[in-house]
Amino acid sequence: MTWLERWRRPGIEPWAWTGAVERLGSVHHLGRADLERLRALAQRFLVRKAVTGAGGLEVDAEMRAVIAAQAALLVLNLDLSYYGTFHQVIVYPGTFLVEHEETDEAGVVHRIRRPLSGEAWHQGPVILSWADARPGVPRPPGHNVVIHEFAHKLDMAGGAANGRPPLHGGVDPSAWTRDFTAAWERFQHEGDGEQWAWLDPYALDSPAEFFSVASEYFFEAPALLQEHLPAIYGHLKEFYRQDPAAGRAG
Repeated sequence: MTWLERWRRPGIEPWAWTGAVERLGSVHHLGRADLERLRALAQRFLVRKAVTGAGGLEVDAEMRAVIAAQAALLVLNLDLSYYGTFHQVIVYPGTFLVEHEETDEAGVVHRIRRPLSGEAWHQGPVILSWADARPGVPRPPGHNVVIHEFAHKLDMAGGAANGRPPLHGGVDPSAWTRDFTAAWERFQHEGDGEQWAWLDPYALDSPAEFFSVASEYFFEAPALLQEHLPAIYGHLKEFYRQDPAAGRAG
């Protein structure tokens, strides 16, 4: 993609930004100064990454603002370089079908087709279902497919997603590994108990999914995460350099 093509990409219209911020609960802990920084970062995100429709969907200005705002939120106090060099966010009207190979216990490879609401490819695009990403639709507390998939992108910054993104100097890597491993293993053994009813069971899939689901709760339902998994909340607070549970300041 040429410099001129990037320069011609649409920015964020003021009305679209206002509508996005009003509808996104995940940014309500930010004060005015941070919201201005978020808007500037979202603008830069849209210069670097194209947000395009698929399956007949026409992406409008507010859709772009909603997606860019949340992508920028995760790296507000980090840097856009955490997202690497991928160039595109693809948005479908609803769930989309993907085909994967899975090997059973006998070693037989099966091709499985399943519907998804989001997917992040290593060194490839982020793919979203707008029906699931659209703000204002009733969802269980803590669910946010945009945050989930962009958390995967952060995780992939160091290679394959494994639940431990590249950690900056403010995070103790040994404590991170210890506490995330302990929480995920507890969830593996106790996930059907009432004490875990608050957490999306998709976090059981892998340490990578556990990190992305925890990131959803960190921004969307921080009080829940802080109450039930305070060590995980603390690590994400250090990693993202934000404290959503503390509420708005400024």
